[in-house]
Amino acid sequence: MQELVERLRAARSVLVLTGSGISAESGLPTFRGVNGLWRTHRVEELASPQGFARDPQLVWTWYNERNAVHRRAQPNPGHYALASLEERYRDFTLATQNVDSLHLRAGSRNVLELHGALRTARCTGCDERIPIDSSGLALDRIEHTCGGRIRPDIVWFGESLPRNAWESACAAADRAEVIVVVGTSAVVYPAAALATRGRAFVAEVNPEETAISDRVDCVVRGTSAQTLPELIDRL
Repeated sequence: MQELVERLRAARSVLVLTGSGISAESGLPTFRGVNGLWRTHRVEELASPQGFARDPQLVWTWYNERNAVHRRAQPNPGHYALASLEERYRDFTLATQNVDSLHLRAGSRNVLELHGALRTARCTGCDERIPIDSSGLALDRIEHTCGGRIRPDIVWFGESLPRNAWESACAAADRAEVIVVVGTSAVVYPAAALATRGRAFVAEVNPEETAISDRVDCVVRGTSAQTLPELIDRL
């Protein structure tokens, strides 16, 4: 912890990469287990263009349930600590693999949502984007007037990350002096590649060993809700 504190004190440019671990502490289930109902379906059937083409109503039923769960969740001390950390730097970027908007709700501003967000949907035909509220998308609205279909504005299996968000994240990683990787297993690419990109000092905050633990400069073992507020207190 102390080594990370000292590096952050001296840094002018910081990138934080977050994954599902930080949101799990807000009570959100993992991507692969909203509830037992979906254990009879492979996640790839529910989160791929092919699955959506086969059964868009099934896909939206699942995403509406995820949306409802996420709306009930609240940011935890880890989210708020990162929002506080941002206040200390003129050049601070938070790149997240999460789609729950909890970083934004906690007050973070420069957030790159690499995998999209549940709060919006878009048309497969004309690319019109529409907001999604707490009730989700009514199943009779899936078919769009242009002939396309309204789908979740989420990056699915086999799809590329949003170009602007990805390029901004890569640029932030290249200029960062410190990269902090929080609550991610670092196995989902290309987002995980940000963790060891460039020449930054890289710290991992995670209660468990991950795929990059032996390649980072500093490891802080503990949950983000516990360790990040302590980090802020010590800066």
